[in-house]
Amino acid sequence: MLLAIDAGNTNTVFAIIDGDELRCQWRTASNAARTADEYAVWLTQLLALEEVELREVDEAIISTVVPQALFDLRKLCRNYFRCEPLVVGDGVDLGIDVRLERSAEVGADRLVNAVAAGAKYGGPLIAIDFGTATTFDIVDSRGDYRGGVIAPGVNLSLEALHMAAAKLPHIAVERPPHVIGDGTLEAMQSGIYWGYISLIEGVISRIREEFAELDATRMKVVATGGLAPLFAGGTEAIENVDPDLTIRGLQLLHRRNRLHK
Repeated sequence: MLLAIDAGNTNTVFAIIDGDELRCQWRTASNAARTADEYAVWLTQLLALEEVELREVDEAIISTVVPQALFDLRKLCRNYFRCEPLVVGDGVDLGIDVRLERSAEVGADRLVNAVAAGAKYGGPLIAIDFGTATTFDIVDSRGDYRGGVIAPGVNLSLEALHMAAAKLPHIAVERPPHVIGDGTLEAMQSGIYWGYISLIEGVISRIREEFAELDATRMKVVATGGLAPLFAGGTEAIENVDPDLTIRGLQLLHRRNRLHK
């Protein structure tokens, strides 16, 4: 079985893949100070609930945008799963070209999403990930990565609004019934929700317009991340919601590099 780890700035996802089956997955708050032993205690209990034994997991792949967390995630794989994990980065065959001058600057999570989206949906497309940042990543008709857009994430924007304005409360992200709020809470919910809907629609429209100079084929749009279903429900610009996009990308990369090493 394969252990796939996606370590983001806010959350880290651990998934167990058995062949082609996504057997189970769990999410925990990212903490670069967490040790391999702490991860192991937590994971061992969760694996037991799914009736999976540690010895059954014999391969691993890690994607992280938190360099400080990599040492202990590697140690977790080596000490408890007795395997050397594949780490997305230098030396990993993506199976696609990153057609940028500064390709090393692209986050591993964005490349993994591009690989998965291109393989499943075919390009050209825009992959939107609602994470700590809201990212828009472009895959062309050849399946190659062509760059993208990074905006502040929804929860990050909410936190900034709450911290910077003393009288504004901390609110949950949800779709309000009306655009015009009749109170502070409703006005904030509307600003966040419909503001991001407008951002999504506007960025998608501008990307399509700009990309049409390279390829006139209409670009598809796929969204992933915890808030993807909420925002997809407010706009027709998002055509597909795929909550497991990043994990499936890790599975594809592991399979490709295992077969080609």
